[in-house]
Amino acid sequence: MTTSTALLTDHYELTMLQAALRSGAAHRRCVFEAFTRRLPEGRRYAVLAGTGRLLSALGDFRFGEAEVDDLRSRRVVDDATCDWLASYRFTGDISGYAEGECYFPGSPVLVVEGSFAEAVVLETLVLSILNHDSAIASAASRMTTAAGTRPCLEMGSRRTHEWAAVAAARAAYVAGFAGTSNLEAGRAFGVPTTGTSAHSFTLLYDTEREAFQSQLSALGVGTTLLVDTYDVAEAVRMAVEFAGPTLGAVRLDSGDLLVQAREVRAQLDSLGASGTRIIVTSDLDEYAIASLAVAPVDGYGVGTALVTGSGHPTSSMVYKLVARQGATGRLEPVAKKSRDKHSIGGRKWAMRRLGPDGRAEAEVVGIGERPTADGNDRPLMVDLVRDGEVIERCDLHEARARHERSREELPRTALQLQRGKPCIPTIQVG
Repeated sequence: MTTSTALLTDHYELTMLQAALRSGAAHRRCVFEAFTRRLPEGRRYAVLAGTGRLLSALGDFRFGEAEVDDLRSRRVVDDATCDWLASYRFTGDISGYAEGECYFPGSPVLVVEGSFAEAVVLETLVLSILNHDSAIASAASRMTTAAGTRPCLEMGSRRTHEWAAVAAARAAYVAGFAGTSNLEAGRAFGVPTTGTSAHSFTLLYDTEREAFQSQLSALGVGTTLLVDTYDVAEAVRMAVEFAGPTLGAVRLDSGDLLVQAREVRAQLDSLGASGTRIIVTSDLDEYAIASLAVAPVDGYGVGTALVTGSGHPTSSMVYKLVARQGATGRLEPVAKKSRDKHSIGGRKWAMRRLGPDGRAEAEVVGIGERPTADGNDRPLMVDLVRDGEVIERCDLHEARARHERSREELPRTALQLQRGKPCIPTIQVG
């Protein structure tokens, strides 16, 4: 049974639609663009995520009988508008950055072209998905940068809305996380899942010894034992005693992780368990991960900071009308002139200007026409929907690989965690 996404919509989108239908302007060809005017303070780049989820949600954007009856009963819009919505299908075109790409202020990450009526009602759907998922992916990218070759695991499901947790796990995977604790993300999107036990499992038993023996009996010696419920040193000793030197991993979830990791590593090695990994959790963010770079740690579990965008839970994207059909039938640029929230009229195209060493030097955005490449530029826009049909399925694993390439292409300053300006400028031409 398909669940409609049509009412994931702000009220004013439908009242604008009603007025435009009544005046006849609703059928003018228009171009809307999603972009951000600025990155979160101090961030040097951002990561686009959620495109695949958006295209899936677009397929379910239908005003069925239940949705139309609800709008009629609450008198959100008039009967003529309800009748129009009942047959709604997006028949326009959508292009944008491929999922996983890095982006910057002014980057046209999504371009929606169609009638005003068809495109205006998509505003909230577009922004709610891209703003959330891109915020998570942008934070996740900083965390995987800080972690280097050590894997990061997403463990934030208990710190956010139940369905936001699923989206967050997907977005984190795009940006390099190795897996998630969220089973629905595994089922829905194929994100690898992982997990063993919490402190409650240890506390269930009369002794820690019994808890470890039970877990090892059920899950085998490759499991990860949580060793900081009581005394860490004693727990590590027992863990190796019961599992032997091939114990998979131990997890630390509290205290001074740097000091404890060193002590536990020395103890494991002295017990012959040199191959046993150390996984650390406990309110980690990119800064905490970076501070543990010198610690003998083998992986990180990240929760709250990740699912809240590490202090920036939205990407501040907006969805603005930038061109509309004029009296001649051609598209004409339109723009908002507000002092603090202005927009730039005209349809946009983008490419990344690369230097001789293959490093990004600028984001080049053409206004009204495609920018001219200088021979070493990489086009960024891809077709996603044509004549209402989705033509790009946004494979999650391809998006993950794309992000790795896109981040690697940025100048080295992009990878610094210290506050700074965007690592490359956005140049608008045309």
